[in-house]
Amino acid sequence: MISPQHHDIVVIGAGIAGATIANELLARGQTVCIIDAAPHPASACSSHAYAIAHPHVGRGAPRLLRLTRIAFLMAEARWGKTWNQHGIFQPTKKDKVFKVEEVTEYLKTLELGVDMAQALNANEAKQVCGIQQSGIWLPRGASLNLSAATNDALKPHPQLTCCWNTSVSRLEQIGAGWQLLNHQDEPIMIAGKVIIAAALESKNLAASMGVRLPLRPVRGQLSIFSVLAHDAWAEKLPRTAISGDGYCLPARRLSGGAYEWIVGSSFDEGETDLQDWASSDGFNREQAKGLLNYVEGDTSHLHKAGSFVGVRCVAGDRLPIIGALTQRPGIFLATALGSRGVLWSALAAKLITAQVLEDDFALLARLGFAADLVAALAPARFFAGTLAAAPALGALASNSKPILPSAPRAR
Repeated sequence: MISPQHHDIVVIGAGIAGATIANELLARGQTVCIIDAAPHPASACSSHAYAIAHPHVGRGAPRLLRLTRIAFLMAEARWGKTWNQHGIFQPTKKDKVFKVEEVTEYLKTLELGVDMAQALNANEAKQVCGIQQSGIWLPRGASLNLSAATNDALKPHPQLTCCWNTSVSRLEQIGAGWQLLNHQDEPIMIAGKVIIAAALESKNLAASMGVRLPLRPVRGQLSIFSVLAHDAWAEKLPRTAISGDGYCLPARRLSGGAYEWIVGSSFDEGETDLQDWASSDGFNREQAKGLLNYVEGDTSHLHKAGSFVGVRCVAGDRLPIIGALTQRPGIFLATALGSRGVLWSALAAKLITAQVLEDDFALLARLGFAADLVAALAPARFFAGTLAAAPALGALASNSKPILPSAPRAR
């Protein structure tokens, strides 16, 4: 019988998170094996070509504000080659009073200079963005083709091994390392350290080690609309991306004269259906009216030209789960990236690599990781004393009382 091959570091999951972490480890001189059940990278949500990225600038959630700023800067630096910087406009919510001076001062408290965020009144926004609404202009906001970025991160490298069409069913501790087993309970390989970056499947892999993670699926559908050149909608189409209740990319003029406009996304909590839903297109048409403040727009003139459906993975408290699973030494998690995969994967690459290589905390601090931010992302935030005292029980006790926010459904 042939003994399973040993690898020092194995990454389970070849989406944007797993690929970015593997790439960072390779850059640090490590030998890495990445394993995925699909025949190629970026087979699920990371096949998405229309992801947007910007720092969060809403009120409240101070840790989220600090984290997204750090993560945005890391993402911008990491994906310079494929980073499509077109700016993103965040309009004022309809029920809010917008005072430019107050918002400008608030942005300063977030350490967002005018190169990153500017408060604009409606007339200024019309000049800068072509949108007659007050709000915040994020000039460095961008979009990223996740599939292209994932494949680039996993391009051939002498210290990278890729195992495709290989499904991991469970993990079993063996000596100082971990054995990966398939659905027939046959050993696949042995690893010194394992990084689980498998989105919702992370829940099953954690459960195989007696750990319960509070992960939920959220289905999202983007709609690709075609707008005729002389339609009333054509005059309203944005030349920048907009992020508010939903989001859209800048409209693109096609060779035939019509416009292509991508709008999304529906939010269907608990759903995993990857089929295209006509109801989600209807939902996105209404989102489109809201994003442009075009209440009189005839949505039947937004002609369906395509769609993208993905199932995001979220944790109960809406923050990602990134870091060492301290109850299971040698296991690290990068999951629950939700709709911010561009940002969180860049942050996860730095944080998890530092933890895997046992870097000094001073290095993390130089990257912007204060101790409270590391703790805010750590898997340990979901566990009380039961699991630490009796690991075999794998009992879940969330200190953060995770609650998924209510949101409009598209079905």
